[in-house]
Amino acid sequence: MAEWVHDLGGSRGFGPVEVEPGEPPFHADWERRVFGMTATVMAQGRANGSEFRHAIERMDPGWYLASPYYEHWLTGLATLLVEKGVVDREELEAHGAPSFPISRAAARADVPPGAQADPFAVGQRVRVRSFEPRGHTRCPGYVRGHRGTVVRRDGDHTVPDVEAHSEERPAEPTYSVAFDATELWGSEAEPGATVHVDLWHRYLEAVE
Repeated sequence: MAEWVHDLGGSRGFGPVEVEPGEPPFHADWERRVFGMTATVMAQGRANGSEFRHAIERMDPGWYLASPYYEHWLTGLATLLVEKGVVDREELEAHGAPSFPISRAAARADVPPGAQADPFAVGQRVRVRSFEPRGHTRCPGYVRGHRGTVVRRDGDHTVPDVEAHSEERPAEPTYSVAFDATELWGSEAEPGATVHVDLWHRYLEAVE
């Protein structure tokens, strides 16, 4: 998914991130309501965070880039509710736009193999596996294939790549991995900079 517009690590060519000084949590009342609806759906156990993120990732790329942040939330939430049979398209269109733009159907997940080896130790050198998932992942494209050092183990957590696509909830070790910026971006990197990325065990392999 490194080429998808939603990739966790961002995409080139969109210019600097504009920061609004003193930006409020919500710019309009409808955004507050969307936040509340999403929190309610999650609290009721109708969806999990990985499913929700993947519903947003499946938006049409043009619509994703042209719409504001909470419209991503609204589209993702509406998509999940339709897919789970809570509402149907006709109900949405009766209360919204004539053609409500829900996300595209999910592709079959291409999940990296589960953790087989012993957990990595702090200080151990690792490499991020090179893979191009068709489904959800929390492994940024820009670190795949690159080497780093485990600087912290953060306990076992369920795997987003799996829980976005199934009822399975496997848990495995997670780590904070430090990368020299030049390892990731070569001569374009800031000299002496280090990038820390939180990664699941199955994303990593030991460096011999």
